[in-house]
Amino acid sequence: MADPLFDRFLGVIFVPVAFSFAAVLAAYLLGSLSFAVVVSRAMGLADPRTFGSKNPGATNVLRSGSKAAAVATLLLDAAKGWLPVVLVRWYGAPYGLEEGTQALVGLAAFVGHLWPVFFRFQGGKGVATALGVLVGFSAWLGLATAATWLIVAFFFRYSSLASLASALFASVYYVMFGGVVWDTERSIAAAIVVMSGLLAWRHKDNIARLVKGTEPRLGRNKAEAVSKQETSRKKKHRHR
Repeated sequence: MADPLFDRFLGVIFVPVAFSFAAVLAAYLLGSLSFAVVVSRAMGLADPRTFGSKNPGATNVLRSGSKAAAVATLLLDAAKGWLPVVLVRWYGAPYGLEEGTQALVGLAAFVGHLWPVFFRFQGGKGVATALGVLVGFSAWLGLATAATWLIVAFFFRYSSLASLASALFASVYYVMFGGVVWDTERSIAAAIVVMSGLLAWRHKDNIARLVKGTEPRLGRNKAEAVSKQETSRKKKHRHR
């Protein structure tokens, strides 16, 4: 004869927890796919961990000279943050997976990017993946955060400063858009705060350079390359 208490335990506690754990683990493993490295290898480019900032992210991939590889890296890194969140939102309810699990899988994907198990826990800074997670939580939240990045980057020409400003305002935007209304949705707000803190911590070296005034601006490498080409052209002209 079945035990009603045991059946209740399985249905109310054990099964949802088991599914939640599986979803979080899957999100972390997906986040651990360092697409900067994967795309660079697939396109025959140098490993982004060996040049420039040595950060496996779209910005450093761009330094390889391939815009296509940088765009592919950006989109895939964002997608791996977005996908776990929306899958839980769309299909999780029958398995007891609600907003709390959405928050956990988004955070797990982000943490996977920072410390990827497939790449000796040496990951990137997580800007694109965090943006993907935010879009998964709310399309308006993601758009507002992306707009903040673009505005700050356009006026100040610092990618790191734009990322830090976006991380700071993400939680504010979530509250502004009515995110923290029910107790269950506070878990998403908490996940956003944690991601923002981790993203700021991963940019600690950039923050130090910003304070010292030594942080490179966007487009500086291109300007330097043009300057070097011009200098080389003038030297050749003098030797003629």
